Amino acid sequence: MDALSLSDAWEAKAAEWAAWARTPEHDQFFEALNWPAFRRMLPDARGRTLDVGCGEGRVGRELSRLGHRVTGLDSSPTLVELAREAGGYETVVCESATSMPFADGRFDLAVAFMSLITVDDVGTAVRETARVLTPGGRLCVAILHPLNRPDAAMADYFREHRVSEKIERGGVPMVFEDAHRPLSAYTDALAEAGFAIERLGEPRLDDVAAATAPMPLSNAARKPYFLQLRCRRSR
Repeated sequence: MDALSLSDAWEAKAAEWAAWARTPEHDQFFEALNWPAFRRMLPDARGRTLDVGCGEGRVGRELSRLGHRVTGLDSSPTLVELAREAGGYETVVCESATSMPFADGRFDLAVAFMSLITVDDVGTAVRETARVLTPGGRLCVAILHPLNRPDAAMADYFREHRVSEKIERGGVPMVFEDAHRPLSAYTDALAEAGFAIERLGEPRLDDVAAATAPMPLSNAARKPYFLQLRCRRSR
């Protein structure tokens, strides 16, 4: 979809992403909306957990606090080092989600938090995730809601294409690079890899929280920003 792979694009923006994710109280969409709903969707900690596309490691640190034994995987060498340094993981591996260096059935839970939108080949990444899960293991996914796109990117909803969006908030800039895909691209990939969807969530602020939330977070009472899935490996 682009001359520069998504993996290379995120390696180039690793320092920007670390600043965005680690500035205290900066990423309110993560702190107040996406992560709290995702946490409620997670199964109880048991066995081994794989953080697919772990980035600088904030999700792994949260999982560790919940009692998970976490292995991180990311294709960006810079982000892998940042995740290792910050702690929370038993180990962090620098490798693509489409060629995981793990034995079949190694993990009981896989978490792909906002990472499947940043892989070029989502079908292969999902199949690899299924391979390294135990039979009956869970995959919990969070993605940008397919309807949460700039108007120009939604001119053809069904066409898969790269999206580059620059956002600056509180003096911290970030250029987000990902792939727009229709929802069916994810559900088809999951079904073909042998996953059954157990639960689908669209995090939403209630009216009380929205009344005191800053813009644009307050719009989350009326607009879907994220989509979350809990899946079970059925074969």
